[in-house]
Amino acid sequence: MSAEEPAGARPSDLTDDAVLDGRLRLLQPRRGHRFGHDAILLAAATPARHGDRIADLGAGVGAAGLAVAARVPGTKVKLVEIGADLVALAALNSARNQLVDRVNAVALDIAAPAADYAAAGLPPASCDAVLMNPPFRDPSRHRPSPDQRRRAAHDLAPASLATWIDAAGRLLRRRGVLTLIFRADGLVELIGALAPRFGAVAVLPVHGKPGAPAIRIIVGAVKGSNAPPAILPGLVLTTEDGAPTEAAEAVLRHGSELPLFASPQ
Repeated sequence: MSAEEPAGARPSDLTDDAVLDGRLRLLQPRRGHRFGHDAILLAAATPARHGDRIADLGAGVGAAGLAVAARVPGTKVKLVEIGADLVALAALNSARNQLVDRVNAVALDIAAPAADYAAAGLPPASCDAVLMNPPFRDPSRHRPSPDQRRRAAHDLAPASLATWIDAAGRLLRRRGVLTLIFRADGLVELIGALAPRFGAVAVLPVHGKPGAPAIRIIVGAVKGSNAPPAILPGLVLTTEDGAPTEAAEAVLRHGSELPLFASPQ
């Protein structure tokens, strides 16, 4: 086994994928839940500055959190993931991309008590930003995947969204920012879950092509704010003929920021 493979993994189990036009190279399982555009869009929309402490909840192999760290020098990122094998890959990906001094991975259930988070280096009010890509498929409306890991990553159990948002709210300092990506038809559900602790909710619709309904929403929210929500101009990923738009290329290939707020919160 190579030093670049986590214990128990075989080369045939993994793929080595380039993102951000090769600025990051990430190992991930060949089967099951795999990162894609959602992770990179989420990272681009996460506001961060030098010195910020950031948590990526449900980090998988670390794609979104590592992309934030690569974009913003001086940030400290904690990758939180429940699966030990994925945590091992996230830690390896951090090392492979020379980010191990600023990015580390921990095995932790999102629903774990505050004491477990603190033991993992995430005490209450310790983060300037939290990003997450929670499960968002309604299993009552979609056929569940036969793959257990993919099912866990995509299917939203009752009350699960509130659990994720509560964890983020506990970790964030006052005026800290939560950024997440969700299914577009879950907007009302998401706004309701955010309302008790967050304000200044900014919603960025993501469209697959011009004129089509949004397929995703990227949402930013500020802990403790009373500011009203805002719906931003949408991001369109492809042209009518299927080619990437300039706006999508700027984010997905060139690593541009995708700002949700007009000014720092």
